Amino acid sequence: MSASFSTDECGEHFAYCVQLFGGVTAFSRRLGIDERAIRRFINGERPVSARLLEDTATALRLLIADATAAEAQVAATLRSLPTDPS
Repeated sequence: MSASFSTDECGEHFAYCVQLFGGVTAFSRRLGIDERAIRRFINGERPVSARLLEDTATALRLLIADATAAEAQVAATLRSLPTDPS
């Protein structure tokens, strides 16, 4: 199944992805892109390119891996804590 997105929809989805990273500053650091440029993409002043979307997808996959590892550590820590009988 292939989906076709309008320029506005693409920009809105890109903005959503930026928020998943914790905002423009965090996204900027993660991808090494100037914050002003990211804001221009979000505001529709510049079109979101296929390359930017590919880089975003790659960064999201890395974020998923980081979150999964962090969750595993939390779960292991919880398993090692004594149970509270109350």
